[in-house]
Amino acid sequence: MSIRVLLADDQALLRTGFRMILQAQPDLDVVGEAVDGADAVRQVQALQPDVVLMDVRMPVMDGVQATAAIAADGGPARVLILTTFDLDEYAFAALRAGASGFLLKDVPPAELAGAIRAVAAGDAVVSPRITRHLLDRVSLHTPDRGGGRTPTESMLAPLTDREREVFGEVARGLSNAEIAARLYLSEATVKTHITRVLAKLRLRDRVQVVIFAYEHRLFGEG
Repeated sequence: MSIRVLLADDQALLRTGFRMILQAQPDLDVVGEAVDGADAVRQVQALQPDVVLMDVRMPVMDGVQATAAIAADGGPARVLILTTFDLDEYAFAALRAGASGFLLKDVPPAELAGAIRAVAAGDAVVSPRITRHLLDRVSLHTPDRGGGRTPTESMLAPLTDREREVFGEVARGLSNAEIAARLYLSEATVKTHITRVLAKLRLRDRVQVVIFAYEHRLFGEG
């Protein structure tokens, strides 16, 4: 069954480019195009796509507001943010609004198609470069604390040492395969650790791990 995709971008040329890239994939079907955030919200209700490729800066209603509206509606559509801006405030706002992923528009076509498939399957996709900006920004503004338990030790207390390592890599935006290679584990083992981390910290998915790390200034080991 094809994955139904809605394109939301105020630039016609970019929509055309994305359509050409995605239509070349046998399992991806572009079912509509929206010219602004409000239009995207209307078309999601009308077309019921599986994934919305959402630009951030658009007239009438921006991508963050549109994402929040789509998420609040409670439908099956999942939002993958695409933007030319890797500014952390946009990334964080989009993730907080309910986006299932965040990528830059210069992402290679194969990676974009893979991200759509992952999001449609219920996973979350976050650019390592963007998550690094998020965490670096926090670390620059977090004062050193003397004595007592550190925030990391307190907030991550339910996790084992290995789970803390995996948490840190997920928070940086690494994929299961990348985490497996970095920690010398099998992908199946990584997946098991991530499932346990999400359950123990009561988080929904990988995006919430990033938000959790950002809000609580947590930077796992490694």
